[in-house]
Amino acid sequence: MEIRPGIRRLGAGMVNSYILEETGELTIVDAAMAGFWSDLPAELAAMGRSLDDVRALVLTHGHSDHIGFAERFRRERHITPKVHELDAALARGEMPNPAKGMGKVKFGPFVRFILLGLRKGGLRTTPLAEVATFGDGATLDVPGAPRVVLVPGHTPGSAVLHVPDFDTLFVGDAMATLAVTEGRTGPQIAPFTADVREALASLDRLAGLEARWLLPGHGEPWTGGVESAISEVRRTASSARAA
Repeated sequence: MEIRPGIRRLGAGMVNSYILEETGELTIVDAAMAGFWSDLPAELAAMGRSLDDVRALVLTHGHSDHIGFAERFRRERHITPKVHELDAALARGEMPNPAKGMGKVKFGPFVRFILLGLRKGGLRTTPLAEVATFGDGATLDVPGAPRVVLVPGHTPGSAVLHVPDFDTLFVGDAMATLAVTEGRTGPQIAPFTADVREALASLDRLAGLEARWLLPGHGEPWTGGVESAISEVRRTASSARAA
């Protein structure tokens, strides 16, 4: 579905992958679950494009529900996906998931997430055989020229991609607008975060950035501004601690 001119989303909002188009060339941001690969041709066709127009796949971090079809893409398209250097080993399957629990769980929402994983291959993700890495502050030489902001906490190498020309932040799981484990909506720390305190502190690195569109790995776009999103994440975290 179209999010805004030049950006489309794979997925219905529970797990998201995005396609950015600049002058007819495409960057995919995150690879969701493996089965999303079969949804990709139709979404590209809706843009008047095909896989031949994809120039890059950039990962916001190395969790399995973000690297889903990345290895297949690498093998078939001969393009090496990019990830922050601190998450390279995670994306290659060389280290365990650093998540420290799921947070609050409600039966219905969590079952829906598991069922999506069963339908879309989220429980049999193939690690990447090879990745290209980037560092904090890099401007990537891919369509859209996103600038990398390292926001450790969810994983050590979690990255936000700022694309000023599209008025957009791809926030990955630096924050979510849907907690897949309990169904809560609105800006919040994502479930499966390795270090919640570090994730909250890392949000300071986004302060001062301007973007109308905040596009998370889980949930609907946030259009209320970066500062308001950060404030809401911190309010929600404070309420959770007090509960």
